[in-house]
Amino acid sequence: MTIQQIHVNKTALDNAALVELDTVPLADNAVRLKIESFSVTTNNITYAVAGDSFGYWNFFPAPEGHGIVPMWGHAKVVESNCADIPVGERVYGYLPMATHLDMIPGKISESGFVDTAEHRQPMSPVYNQYSRLAADPEHDPARENERMIFGPLFKTGFLIDYFMRNEKWFEAETVILTSASSKTAMGLASCAKQNSPDVKRIGLTSEGNVDFVEASGLYDVVFSYGEVGRIPLGASVVVDFAGNAKLLASVHDHFGDMLKYSCLVGATHIEERGEGQGADLPGPTPTLFFAPDHMVAIFKEHGAQGAAELVGKAWHGFLSTAGGSVAIETHAGLEAARATYLEMIAGNVDPAKGIVITP
Repeated sequence: MTIQQIHVNKTALDNAALVELDTVPLADNAVRLKIESFSVTTNNITYAVAGDSFGYWNFFPAPEGHGIVPMWGHAKVVESNCADIPVGERVYGYLPMATHLDMIPGKISESGFVDTAEHRQPMSPVYNQYSRLAADPEHDPARENERMIFGPLFKTGFLIDYFMRNEKWFEAETVILTSASSKTAMGLASCAKQNSPDVKRIGLTSEGNVDFVEASGLYDVVFSYGEVGRIPLGASVVVDFAGNAKLLASVHDHFGDMLKYSCLVGATHIEERGEGQGADLPGPTPTLFFAPDHMVAIFKEHGAQGAAELVGKAWHGFLSTAGGSVAIETHAGLEAARATYLEMIAGNVDPAKGIVITP
């Protein structure tokens, strides 16, 4: 039997190849998953951009100089040497851009397990947890596509909102979200709308996306990137999803000391992300937000069940208002995943579309 993987050149992210490999015998206590579906979003581009910095390339090993971009999706057990995980069981979690994945389940419970493969242990434990769909309270068979497209991105938005509320929004009256059409920004805007309605939400986006962002109903006001100078001055925080150094500098220049906090999240405009963002900017020094650390913290504070309930409440609120904001497209085959990834790297995917791949 052969499997397929997409190998990305770490130093040239727009160089991605579809490769075929022979399978090896399944290890003791391991299971083999056949990947059924995953989404390709700007979140995956962030994983590639920050691959070496945050260890994202280390989850799914590839030949020297190459990496496999992680995805979120669904898979089925097709071979098992683990007595507690039967063939035919379906799971949700962190998957490679590939057709199959071998893992070694541990800490097995009715609702999930952890991949205990040695090479994955140095990275954040958040990414090593897999949900068993038969007992997963978040699973809705009718909303699997939405979960793949929005779920991980929404959770990052939820965590940013939770962090900001704990900090009393740094005494700001307004939050400015760059790349406001991105799914993570939409998640934050939804959570802020639900939990902090007194904090004004301003979306910044490209001119072509203004109508889409306004139609989402998640923002109080929407400006195009060229209109930063028109944003009313006042105590504000900025959450930068775009990774566009010039754009962030324009926000800092406009607000100066009225900017109370500057938060860096992801990078949707990778060609303009720049190096060493923020050292010489007016106002606060931009601070990177690493969602897995905040997820671990909220688990410690509320426990797994309490954290799940907090996320679930906000998630259902998001689905009720913005869950239908994208038209979901499904494409078959791993070559379609490669093509979609390359289009997204180039910034050519309409934010009103959600792309699901069935390898």
